[in-house]
Amino acid sequence: MIDEKTGKQKRKRIYESFTSDLQGRRGKRDAEAQAAQFLAEKDRKKRPENWTVKEAFENYIKLKDHVLSETTLRGYETIARNQIGQIADISLRKLSQEDVQSWINILSVKLSPKTVKNAYGLFTAVMRMYLPDMHFHTTLPSAKTYEGYVPSDQDITDLICYIRGTELEKAVLLAAFGSLRRGEVFGLTKKDIKGNSIRIRETKVRGRSGIIKKGPKTQSSYRYVIMPEFVIRKFDDIESGPLVRMHPEDLSKNFKKVLRSAGIPEFRYHDLRHYTASIMHALNIPDQYIMKRGGWKSDRVLKRVYRGTIAPEEERFTDRINEHFTEMMQHVMQHDKRKAL
Repeated sequence: MIDEKTGKQKRKRIYESFTSDLQGRRGKRDAEAQAAQFLAEKDRKKRPENWTVKEAFENYIKLKDHVLSETTLRGYETIARNQIGQIADISLRKLSQEDVQSWINILSVKLSPKTVKNAYGLFTAVMRMYLPDMHFHTTLPSAKTYEGYVPSDQDITDLICYIRGTELEKAVLLAAFGSLRRGEVFGLTKKDIKGNSIRIRETKVRGRSGIIKKGPKTQSSYRYVIMPEFVIRKFDDIESGPLVRMHPEDLSKNFKKVLRSAGIPEFRYHDLRHYTASIMHALNIPDQYIMKRGGWKSDRVLKRVYRGTIAPEEERFTDRINEHFTEMMQHVMQHDKRKAL
């Protein structure tokens, strides 16, 4: 309804009634006291500092509903649901540095440093919004260096032979030779193939209500990747629709089972990207071309993770280094012999 005086939408009023079992004036005073308490409690609850940590998290996530991606919001909801239990019911005004550090200590026992960091990152964002004057100085667990196994050429060859003719083979070829992420692989359709070039413009990821389509991870992830001829030929029989016809989560569930059955050292499907980058690095491909093919925004991740050495390559380079030093010392020894004569 529009207010005739102001021309603005009238706010809907919600009324609350209070009664008392007491008779006469005592009953009236009791009802009035209930109403006063209700108003005081209502006003108190409106102030963020009186919210519990859980309420603050929930309100923060609601505010971000239309500005953050589905995957980010899903991650936030997971943190709010599973990782703040120890501090969830503490009111913001009573939350102490000791409470927060104790919470982080307990999380660090059962979760990875990265997961703990993500949970604390959301916590600090919530606190900045609702308690901007409150500052926490919390010690987080040290980050772990990635120590995953990077597959070799032989591992990839053995894997492809084992899964030849399956949908999994198509997914492996795209990741191992095109450096595509899992979501990018499942976002591809026949329309994305132009000659030997594959266009990455869409990705499939898990959102709050299931698998959703969205744009690639970063702006640099929108790209064209020129693939080997033998990879493109794998999709000749597809007239339209997705290039890989299996559920993304089925890939993750079955990938390690296949490796075990094939007798191949265990690694993640995502490590196929590690393999691609490591091979390109071993071939002396400049970083900017590696980044462009893989859709990386910067070389920070490349240097930290994707330069993992592959055992046979490492052995070959070690031999070259040792040969160089041996030849160098042979010259020294020959020089010493000539001096002795």
